[in-house]
Amino acid sequence: MGEADFWNNQEKAQATVAELKGLNSVLKPLEEALAAGNDLEALEELAREDASLEPELAIEADRLEKLVDALELTSLLSGAHDSSDALVAIHARDGGTDANDWAEMMLRMYSAWASKHDYTIELLDRQDDAVAGIQSATVAIRGPWAYGYLKGETGIHRLVRISPFNAEGKRQTSFAAVDVAPEIADDDTEVEIRDEDIREDVFRASGAGGQHVNKTSSAIRITHFPTGIVVQCQSERSQHKNRATALKMLRARIARIQEEKREAEKHAQHQSKPKTGFGSQIRNYFLHPDQRVKDQRTGHYVGNFQSVLDGNLDGFFDSYLRWNASGSAAAADDDS
Repeated sequence: MGEADFWNNQEKAQATVAELKGLNSVLKPLEEALAAGNDLEALEELAREDASLEPELAIEADRLEKLVDALELTSLLSGAHDSSDALVAIHARDGGTDANDWAEMMLRMYSAWASKHDYTIELLDRQDDAVAGIQSATVAIRGPWAYGYLKGETGIHRLVRISPFNAEGKRQTSFAAVDVAPEIADDDTEVEIRDEDIREDVFRASGAGGQHVNKTSSAIRITHFPTGIVVQCQSERSQHKNRATALKMLRARIARIQEEKREAEKHAQHQSKPKTGFGSQIRNYFLHPDQRVKDQRTGHYVGNFQSVLDGNLDGFFDSYLRWNASGSAAAADDDS
C-alpha cells in the first residue's frame, strides 16, 4: 500500500484495502487478548500481596474472557468464502401487500446492521411494488467477513402482525425470502461461466431515474441454464455496467450453490439437523399478540422486535455460527 502507484488501479487497490481490514479484524483482537492476558498475569501477582486489587482482578478476568469468546467466534468463520463480501437478495413471498412491505422492512434491517459495523452498502437492483414496499431487491454489503456473518440469513422469514393495510385491523402473516451469496472476483477460477450456458435479455429499466428510464434498454436479465438461476440488474444507466453486475450476481449464486453442496455432504449423516436454505423457514418475527423474534434453528430469542429491525442482529449471527459449527463437529466425529 505504500507503493507510489498503489492507487493507479482503483479496483485492485480497494481489494487490497479490504484484505487488510479483514486481517486486522482478526489480528488486532488477538493482540489485544494476548496483551490482556499478560496484564492479568501481572495483576494476579500483585493481588497476592494486596487484597484490595481483587475486584480489579475480577474485572480484568471478565474482560479477557469476553475477548477470548470473540476470538473463538471469529475462528468459526472458516468457510471457503466467509471472508468475502456478501450479495443479499430479498424477495416478497406470500402475504400480498404486507409481504412487499415486510421485504422492504428487511432491506432496511440489513442496511442498518451494515451501517452499525461500518460496512458499505450498494443497491444493485430494486423492484418496487405498485402499492407499498418492494417485490425484490439485491444489495452488496462489503466489509470484513460480511458473507461469513450473513450467510445464515438465507431462508424464509415470517412476520405476524396487525396489518396496516387491512381496514378491519386483522392479523396478517407474511413471508419474505432472503438469499445470501458471496461476492466472487471476476478472475476466480472456481466459478466458471460459459457463454453457451447463459441467455441474456435486455429490457427497459423501471423505477426512479428520470428521462432515461423506459427510453433505452439498459436493464439486463441473465438466465443460467445448468442451474436455472435468473439474475437481473437495472441500477446503472449503462447496459455494460448492468451486465457486469448481473454476471457478478450470477457468479455469487453459483458459488453459494457449490458451498451448499459441500455442506450437505458434510452433514449427510445428520438427518435430524433442521433443513436450511432458500426455501426453508428460519425465523419468526411477532408483533402480535406480543413482540418477539425467534430463530427456528438455534432457538435464539429476542423480546424486542424493534431492536432487531434496527439492525441488532449479532446475537442471531453468533448463535447460527455456533449451531452450524456444532453440526460440523459432529459430522467430523462420525467420519473419524
